Formats: sequence, C-alpha cells, structure tokens
Amino acid sequence: MTFNELNLHSELLRAIEACGFDQPTDIQREAIPHVLAGRDLMASAQTGTGKTAAFVLPALQRLLTTPAGPGKGPRVLVLTPTRELAMQVADNIRQFSRFSRIRSGNVVGGMAYPPQIRMLREPLDLLVATPGRLMDHMEAGRVDFARLEVLVLDEADRMLDMGFVDAVKRIAAATPATRQTLLFSATLEGRILDIARRLLSDPATVKLAANHDAHASIEQRIHQADDAEHKHGLLDHYLRDADLEQAVIFTATKRGADRLAKKLRNLGHTSAALHGDMSQNARKRTVEQMRRGKFRLLVATDVAARGLDIKGISHVINFDLPMVAEDYIHRIGRTGRGGASGTAVSLVGPDDWGKLGGIERLTGRKLERRVIDGLEPQRPEPRGQRAGGPRRRGNGGRPAGNRARRGGQGRPGGNGQRRRRAA
Repeated sequence: MTFNELNLHSELLRAIEACGFDQPTDIQREAIPHVLAGRDLMASAQTGTGKTAAFVLPALQRLLTTPAGPGKGPRVLVLTPTRELAMQVADNIRQFSRFSRIRSGNVVGGMAYPPQIRMLREPLDLLVATPGRLMDHMEAGRVDFARLEVLVLDEADRMLDMGFVDAVKRIAAATPATRQTLLFSATLEGRILDIARRLLSDPATVKLAANHDAHASIEQRIHQADDAEHKHGLLDHYLRDADLEQAVIFTATKRGADRLAKKLRNLGHTSAALHGDMSQNARKRTVEQMRRGKFRLLVATDVAARGLDIKGISHVINFDLPMVAEDYIHRIGRTGRGGASGTAVSLVGPDDWGKLGGIERLTGRKLERRVIDGLEPQRPEPRGQRAGGPRRRGNGGRPAGNRARRGGQGRPGGNGQRRRRAA
C-alpha cells in the first residue's frame, strides 16, 4: 500500500514526500482507514512504529476537508503524558502540515504561562497538551472545547501510570459527547480497557504485536551484577565497544543521572544528563545536541523513555531497571528505530530480580543472560531466575571466578586490581 491509496489530501501527500516517506507503516496502514471513516479507535503499537503519524495524518485530513464550526477553540486535542512526547507530536504536526494553513500549538508544564495564554486566545485548529498544565488553563476558563471534534490519548498507559487518570476523565467530560476518540497504548489490557470502555464508543481495535513479538530488531541482554562496582565494570566494557555509536543509559533517579554523567565526562566520555529537574529549554537543547552528535552518551531517567527519537542510538543500557515493567519496553524502544537494529543491555543487581521477573512476564520471554570474561558474577542467580541453557561467555570462556580486572575491564577509572569476592 502507498500513501496515495489512503486517499489523503494533496497537501499531506506533498508533505509526506518531502519527509522522505514512501509507504505507510503497519500501524498507519491499519489505523488510518478506521480514523478516516470516523470510527473511535484503540490501538496497541510499540514506539518506533510510526504511530504518531497514524493519528496526526487523519486528524490533519479532517481539518483540511471538513468546515470548521464557529468559535476559536481547538478542533483536535492530543493528550500526552510528558513534555518530551508533546514536543515530538508537535514536531510531527509541523512536518505534515508544512504546506497547509493549519494552526497548532502546545500547552505543557515547565514553560511560561503568558505565551500559552496568548495562544489560547487566538483561533486554533490543533492543540497538543499534557494533562496537568491543560487542567490549569481549563480551571482558569481559558480553554473552549465547544467545537472539539477529535480527542487523542497518546501513550494512554503511561498517563495512567503517572496518575493522570482523573485528569483525563475530567478533560474528556469537558469535550462534546459527539467527539471521535482515539486511544494509543503500548498494551490494551487492565486499566487501559477500563478507561477505553468509559471514553470510547464502539471502537475499532488495532493490535499489531504482543509484547513478546515486539522489538524483534533489538538484541536484548541481561548481565548479573553483584554490586555497584560490578555494574560500573560492565558499563565500562560496553563503552569501550566500537560498535556502540550513541547510547542512552537509564538510571533510577535524577541525582543518579547527574552523578553518572559527571563521572563519565571525567573519564573522557562525551555525555550529558536528561531528567525532570532540568528546564524544558535545557532538556530540548540537550536532546538536539545529542542528535547532532555532540554527545555519545545520554544518561537519563524515565523522562526520556518515551518521546525521545534519535536515529543514531545503537545501544540502550539499563544501569538501573525500571520500577514499572512497561517502562522497559519504552526504554529499549529508543534504539532499533526506523528499521535499524539495536542492542539493549540491562544490569541486574541483587535487588533487581523481582523487577526482571515482571519484565519477563510482560514480554513473555526469558531474556538472554550474558557473562563477560573477567566480569563474571560471584553470586548465584536466585532460584527460578536461571537461564534455561548454559551461560554465554564473552571472550573465550575463562573459568568463572577468575575475575582479574585488566586495563579498564574494571569499573570506570579503576586501576585494574582484582575486585574482592563476595563472602
């Protein structure tokens, strides 16, 4: 199928060609006809599959082909869980509406109120927003949903995980009952189905891939780490790998991201931190610098697990496993994008086995355990977590237990001394 066969407006087809896209992705091919037909939709698709265009293109089609009603409020509202994802959606809208006279804007936290207030006073076609900041404007009487035609809930599972369920319900209740509602999520189960039953009317369903089928182009590896020093040694091993072009390294905390990024810089790596305590402008600047290749390593919290789209990322390294299993899927989706292959590495400490179990239940697969020569774990893997087959060694299979740290095989900045074995 080509985009021409989707019967899109000529201005959209021109923009699609200018973006260099030839054929719709699976999610676009399956979802767009339902949306163009006016159906409510709930769709499950992983990151990197082109799902943003799956709702942006038909929304723009509606704006270009259907007369606007009276009023100034938005005709299309896209709700996203984070500022980063909102900015990514807004960027997609700008790309696909470049030859159209579509007026769009975004309302997100971390940005000044006055420009947003001025924007909301003007006629607006399409609005992208995060729930918290949009609620602030709604409570101040600055948003008019009288002519809203389409409501999009993007990354709905993440919005629920972040505690936005009540805000989403209140926002939906403020929109016309005649609206078309589109729900996109990594999974369609549990609470997502509950919210879908509340907000959608006789929806079409598109479910492209189960979690265990997703990310086929990403090689996923698990390394057991005895302690923090061991984690640093494993990390250093990968950072010395010539195959690592750019990497996102995920940590559990903002402070941990700052500390690790600083340590890596001190060791000569070009690196930067990305987390929620940074201003929106600082975060945007950091991402753009990563895109331009100024940094090889981006140390981030889960603020970057969704919405971060950098084509050059060859590796994702989970220095800390995520608290929520679904975030693992979104983290590793930062690599292997646009048909490329990628590598996802997770460092599993003594307290992380329960988190790993949740990830493996969600993905429906036993993730491959790897052992690096000279960095073998000294502690046994907890019962029930052992891999089904023999462990794979890194460079030639020296017996476990002989973990001499040679020339940088130890933690970053180490002096090559043998690490003391666990008692």
